[in-house]
Amino acid sequence: MTLEDTVASTAGKGATRYPLDPLTGAEIETAAAVITGSEYGTPTLKFVMIQLAEPAKTPELTYEGGAEPPRRAFASMYDPAAKLVYEAVVDLGARVIDEWTAMPGRFPSYLVEHMTGVEEKVRDDPRWQEAMRRRGVSDFSLAMIDPWPAGYYGGQDHYDNSALICRPLTFMRAAPSEHGYARPVEGLIVTFDLDAMEVLDIEDHGVVALPPTAGNYSEQFMFDANNRPAFTQFRDDVKPIEITQPDGPSFTVDGWKVQWQKWSLRIGFNPREGITLHEVTYTDRGETRPILYRGSLSEMVVPYGDTSPTHWNKNVFDMGEVGMGFSANPLTLGCDCLGEIHYFDGTVNDSSGNAVTIPNAICMHEEDYGISWKHTDFRTGEVEVRRSRRLVVSMICTVGNYEYGFFWYFYNDASIEVEVKLSGVLTTGAVAEGESPRWGKMVAPGIYGPNHQHFFNFRLDMNIDGPGNSVYEVDSIPEPDPELNPHHNAWITRDTLVSSEAEGARDWNWQTGRYWKVTNPSKVNELGSPVAYKLTPKDVVPVMVQEGSYIYDRARFVQHNLWVTKYDAAEKFAAGDYMYQSADVQGLPEFVADDAPLEDTDVVLWYTVGAHHVVRPEDWPVMPCAYTGFHLKPVGFFDGNPALDLPPSPPKACHAHHASLPVADVARES
Repeated sequence: MTLEDTVASTAGKGATRYPLDPLTGAEIETAAAVITGSEYGTPTLKFVMIQLAEPAKTPELTYEGGAEPPRRAFASMYDPAAKLVYEAVVDLGARVIDEWTAMPGRFPSYLVEHMTGVEEKVRDDPRWQEAMRRRGVSDFSLAMIDPWPAGYYGGQDHYDNSALICRPLTFMRAAPSEHGYARPVEGLIVTFDLDAMEVLDIEDHGVVALPPTAGNYSEQFMFDANNRPAFTQFRDDVKPIEITQPDGPSFTVDGWKVQWQKWSLRIGFNPREGITLHEVTYTDRGETRPILYRGSLSEMVVPYGDTSPTHWNKNVFDMGEVGMGFSANPLTLGCDCLGEIHYFDGTVNDSSGNAVTIPNAICMHEEDYGISWKHTDFRTGEVEVRRSRRLVVSMICTVGNYEYGFFWYFYNDASIEVEVKLSGVLTTGAVAEGESPRWGKMVAPGIYGPNHQHFFNFRLDMNIDGPGNSVYEVDSIPEPDPELNPHHNAWITRDTLVSSEAEGARDWNWQTGRYWKVTNPSKVNELGSPVAYKLTPKDVVPVMVQEGSYIYDRARFVQHNLWVTKYDAAEKFAAGDYMYQSADVQGLPEFVADDAPLEDTDVVLWYTVGAHHVVRPEDWPVMPCAYTGFHLKPVGFFDGNPALDLPPSPPKACHAHHASLPVADVARES
């Protein structure tokens, strides 16, 4: 079997489109052409994001077998001449604009050219050049300038007249293609007008010497400028691991629909969220049972805990201000993904409305995950063991210095796991020789990593065995009745109904082993209990964002681990639709303000996971993966272990062990 045979082709080619399938490149360009050719089109209008306008839910919560709704595109645009954001919904078949809305006082996320055009303009600015000369730099071509989003820090009260700005940070390479983040230019802050594409202001808070050592991590630059080795050689004791599936993978793909064992789901993709999952169901004894209508990353923010001039204003919403889909990597077999892989291309837009393909943006494969269940009857010697397997749907996004991997795991015991993997390069600061940073940790001579956190909010539109769900908070507590607890060992679980949105902001409690349960009160299992799935935390970190900071209101979603809302098609993002350069509270605090009832209705969970990063020297020069996430597990959804029917694996000889065994023992084992 050739490599080409083992890698399945991109989804969607030649397949019939389903109403939830992402827009094709042709549809993206049709939407742009309709808008450009309309009365709303102007020479200065830029396309920010063009994606599927998802059709309204049907009573059946699927479009299988029903009338197909029209294909429509949602476009967000920015006109720098008018300083206005616009939204449009385009009927692609009829080639007409169904909706057009101006959004005064809002700013767009980055346009594609912002990520590449800022660097050249900053390098040409005489004020920036003079600041670099004060630091002993004369070759400006080696400067690396990252266009950090501006955030909001006061002084921008007249939104309608404000420019769209960013605050670029400067780093210096010692040679082309070298690790630029090893030499941060401390204290130099640029304010840049993205409308006019020009430098507005340069702040120089004092010269700190550039760190003396490189941070190279590849064989191309095994030695730094001072001839210090990053590493001396690659390990020579790493033997190959080959993952083969001679009969092919267990999943099937039809366009964007995936079926794997008893799971069925549809994959989506758009410029803002990246991966989206739809119509997730599990087949139980011949019955298709829905679990999740839609799941996606809803927002993320990275607040920094360093009050020095270069770092205190680093509070980036990497999804809402940049876009996870735009940031998705083309993935590589054998490097990013291993095994029998199916790839999905991602299609996004540029600011002119042209379609741009990100090849292999989503990777899907299955992998062994150890033991699913096992028991040995010590009296009879009989052993039953089954191996666990999971379907992996993933993407990896690069946002400046950091890499974020988003992984959705589907297990053959009907559980779901969401995991975020964090890697890439720290954003760094420089300190003078002999000094120690107060708000960070040293990682190399002259270099430190500021204290910071990462928060990711996932939006989970639940559909547990159909419409009409309720959410309970479940705590384990000591038996409260002393007469029922004479031995002081008993404990019970207490379910608390989250009855309305006013009660929907919930926090984890370590002391009670808290989790949250989504039930369907109309469906009961054989024990008479409502069927349910539970959300269990994996890692919970303290929130260091403090009230009174500029980021507090803008990222209010991080203040609670879980938010529960009643479904509203307009409520998509935890921090709101447009947080760039905005000071006001948006998103979840607004969503719960009407205190909608939550019992036996269409509920949405918004769960926030975090990574608390006090950096280590071992995180430098490139960071080993850190992990965070959560689980969704059936609790009373089935009448027993859903993995009972897993087939046993044929036993195989352990060759490494047999090499040291006598021949008779080898035969006996076999």
